Amino acid sequence: MGLFLEGMIIGFAIAAPVGPIGVLCIRRTLADGRIPGLVTGLGAATADALYGAVAALGLTFVTGFLIGGETWLRLVGGAFLLFLGVRTFLARPAERATPASRSDLLGNYVSTLLLTLTNPTTILSFAAIFAGLGAGETNGNFLSAMVLVPGVFLGSAAWWCVLSGATSLFRTRLSAGGLRWVNRVSGTVIAAFGLLALSGLGG
Repeated sequence: MGLFLEGMIIGFAIAAPVGPIGVLCIRRTLADGRIPGLVTGLGAATADALYGAVAALGLTFVTGFLIGGETWLRLVGGAFLLFLGVRTFLARPAERATPASRSDLLGNYVSTLLLTLTNPTTILSFAAIFAGLGAGETNGNFLSAMVLVPGVFLGSAAWWCVLSGATSLFRTRLSAGGLRWVNRVSGTVIAAFGLLALSGLGG
């Protein structure tokens, strides 16, 4: 149980710093509702769990591959962020709120899953936090990792649930004009993260 709680702490700590995924979650929550925002976060939580599994199992060859391919991953991730930023900036707020379709929710999930996976430095964060909390004592033990990794996912998911829930409280107070500015600001910030990644300064 202690290892599971350590996993939750790790997952929450990794997810909480606001970056491009956080901005994307806030924007989608304000524009489309709490569920699309939460699903956006769950995509990132899934990637966090996958990276957590790599670190917990001591898969150094996977870590080496990710770090070795950092340039290409950064290029793909940065280009994707730039595309999402421009698309968000130009998006027009819906005149009437409509429930998100399954394809929309799947798109939200997959986009953030891929964006998080294309940041190979995330695994270094996991390794550092594992060592700091003593969770690195799993030493590649499969059973220990299988206790720790679900905790990482739930800790990360808890943060996204809090963020999307808190953001949704402001959604009804925004007019169409307000949502338009949300799109412009969010799009600019997301595109800026993309440019930083492409320039090699984003992580």
